[in-house]
Amino acid sequence: MLHELRVENLLLIESAELRLAPGLNVLTGETGAGKTVLAHALDLLLGGRPRAGIVRPGAEEAYVEGVFALPDQLRSELGERIPAGAEELVLARRVAAEGRTRALINGRSATVGDLRDVAATMLVFYGQHEHRKLTVASAQLDILDGFCGPDQRARRTTMAAAHARVLECEQRLEELRALDGARERELDLLQFEIAEIDEAAPSESEQEELLAARGRLAHLEGLRGAAYSACETLAPEDGEGVNAHLASASGGLDGVEGIDDQLDALNARWRSLAIEADDLAGELRRYCESLGTEPGLLEATEERLALLDRLARKHGGSVASVLEYAETSRQRLELLTDAEASIESATEELEEATLAETAIAAELRKARKAAAPKLAKEVCERLDELAMVGASFAVELGQREQGPTGGDAAEFMIATNSGVPAGPLREIASGGELSRVMLALLGVANDGSTTTLVFDEIDAGVGGKTARVVGERLRSLAADRQVLCITHLPQIASLAERHFSIAKDSATDPVLTTVTELREPQVVGELVRMLGADEDDSAALRHARELRNAA
Repeated sequence: MLHELRVENLLLIESAELRLAPGLNVLTGETGAGKTVLAHALDLLLGGRPRAGIVRPGAEEAYVEGVFALPDQLRSELGERIPAGAEELVLARRVAAEGRTRALINGRSATVGDLRDVAATMLVFYGQHEHRKLTVASAQLDILDGFCGPDQRARRTTMAAAHARVLECEQRLEELRALDGARERELDLLQFEIAEIDEAAPSESEQEELLAARGRLAHLEGLRGAAYSACETLAPEDGEGVNAHLASASGGLDGVEGIDDQLDALNARWRSLAIEADDLAGELRRYCESLGTEPGLLEATEERLALLDRLARKHGGSVASVLEYAETSRQRLELLTDAEASIESATEELEEATLAETAIAAELRKARKAAAPKLAKEVCERLDELAMVGASFAVELGQREQGPTGGDAAEFMIATNSGVPAGPLREIASGGELSRVMLALLGVANDGSTTTLVFDEIDAGVGGKTARVVGERLRSLAADRQVLCITHLPQIASLAERHFSIAKDSATDPVLTTVTELREPQVVGELVRMLGADEDDSAALRHARELRNAA
């Protein structure tokens, strides 16, 4: 239920606050006073797009806020976005003068989509031309399914999932068949490329080793010369080198060992130096021998690196990408190799999905066929009450291509007078008749929800005694849910639990519209105005009181 509606700087309204009641609430006012501004305010809460120039001249932004009772189901869905123990939910929309908008849920920023989704669970808006939706085939099928009850809603959910599965299987099969068409050519290419990579057997560690080896081989003579020169200095093949001189000096130090501890320590270091010189000379000589002189070694290394580089350029720029490409290609090769079996499997999956879809579509059709005459009978009874005596109403079911709602098409057929052939509702009914058919359907196919219903002059084209019956139907809808109706008919306004009047003051600049909640004497005065009479017209006053007393 919508407890409060606040509007600031929206077109003609500078500030307005409506405290709504359960049951039927009405808004009335002179033509052009701004009743549709409030309808637009509610549309903004439902995520609607603001029209140009909607912000009141001179204001920086327009603001609309709705305070709703918080349904338990929505409480669990919103989770941490609402405080624990909250009893109300506040939805708001800000529209800046330059057109930028902000959506708010309980004071926190939200997307317009989030606002729309939340508001749609609590508020349903029927605009001035909303009854025209009755002429849309999908809306007619929705109404029929709503009349079928909650089991039908569950079937539609199952049907939507089954149809999505069929589409998925069809797409998979189409892809596999497309693969099969170019399979042989792609198989040859993949086999060649995998064989080429496998034969080369690249590895990142080998590439690093080859790069290091190439560096050594390119500077072989310099490395060998430097190592040989150092080796000859330490231990030449002919004559004495550094190691011999170290050994000679060590003998003198050994001769005085044991006399002075300090010199003994230095002697120990000297002996270590002599041993290290011998070891280093041996290592240098072995290094020289390891460099070798194998002919063509540098050329072989360069050739191997060129092969790895060629593969890398072909498959991603690195040895790692070559290995990754090889693995992906093997998987692709396996898929193509098994394409025939995959097509067969996918075909079986599609057949199973289609059977499941057909079965649930048959259940939907069975329920619709059973419900269609019942819906038509009850609507005819309501149309009699709405001054369409003699009108006939029927629901015709046809078939169409299977989709997420099944394979049925519903067509509402109506004859507005007895003896006249029935025709499609979209072709036969006038605006006023569509309004009454819509009210009849809302009463019959009521889904039992407590969502607030908002009607913006849905009574257009209706008058006289029929207007009173339309009002009774609105009040009947409001028996177990909140209804808000923007109306120009006193017969409807007289039935309201709470009455708001919208008035325009043209003396101000810019023009100012105010919204006032009317008390009982004021309600009667507003009814007199709606009857088109002066406030001192005694007959109109008596009529207004009679309308109010009859409520």
